[in-house]
Amino acid sequence: MIKVVIVEDNQNIREGIASLIDKTNGYCCVGTFGNVEDFLIELPELNVDVALMDIGLPGMNGIEGVKKAKEIDSDIDILMLTVYKESNVVFEALCAGACGYLVKNTPPNRLLEAIKEVSEGGSPMSSLIARQVITVFQQNNTETIETEEYGLSQREKEVLNKLSEGDNYQQIADSLFISVDTVRHHIRNIYKKLHVHSQSEAVAKAIRKGLI
Repeated sequence: MIKVVIVEDNQNIREGIASLIDKTNGYCCVGTFGNVEDFLIELPELNVDVALMDIGLPGMNGIEGVKKAKEIDSDIDILMLTVYKESNVVFEALCAGACGYLVKNTPPNRLLEAIKEVSEGGSPMSSLIARQVITVFQQNNTETIETEEYGLSQREKEVLNKLSEGDNYQQIADSLFISVDTVRHHIRNIYKKLHVHSQSEAVAKAIRKGLI
């Protein structure tokens, strides 16, 4: 059962997504919030796998909300669901710790697939968003590439490369001929060495620093 929280200020959208999740086998909505502040207060007591979060929220915005949520629960996976398509906003959200980024007109079936993908270690994005992110990553890689190694092993770099290609844990395990548990072990080490808390943060930092 994938336990989902929704942080969205539009009541109709919030209730519609909650209803979709609760009516779908294997999914459960464990909380809905109209702002980040209320969500953060309840987060320590919530048993949640994936949070769907808007960016344009009253009070604290979703990008800052991702950072704060990851500080409270480093294991939570956050999927941005928003109207914003600008590459700089997408990049900020991913660097803050979001695991994926979809626009609000995403079809219901694709939204459910994306939630499942995030829970399995993937980083779903619409094709338009993915293209923009790649462009920004390439620009940052060209402009700010550095030579620090951060003590990453060759295998950890291979895992990072696979993450940057959008592979989930099982796909990485299969391609590198290792177990999923070993992949998780490598990713935990990568997080510690890069001082990050999510896959998207790790990939963004690795590209900026020229590690992959």
